[in-house]
Amino acid sequence: MVRITNSVAARRRTKKLLKRCKGFYGDRKNHIKLSKDALMSALAFNYKHRKLRKRDFRSLWITRIGVAAKINGLSYSRLINGLSRIGCAINRKVLAELAIRDPGTFTVIAGTAKKGLVS
Repeated sequence: MVRITNSVAARRRTKKLLKRCKGFYGDRKNHIKLSKDALMSALAFNYKHRKLRKRDFRSLWITRIGVAAKINGLSYSRLINGLSRIGCAINRKVLAELAIRDPGTFTVIAGTAKKGLVS
């Protein structure tokens, strides 16, 4: 009987693994065992950091809005409370962009929030 090997599939699998490990440092880029471990770790951190990036950006937006609100004589929490009371549905990302790119419009929004707090 002829001996059958799995060499073609194994080589393809190895090449695919090493291609994904391109750019890794040291033996992690060209030794199969180390590459497999490094790739699994990298993919796990990739998933985790995609989630953390959302948290970091929200924190950045809140900081920017807070500074712009202070300039307009409000605290961050009072600004958000005033906007929610009048039913304004502008999210924090847009508010942060307005605070940086268009301070005049943000001032109008802060004034509207102040009116919402009074009534």
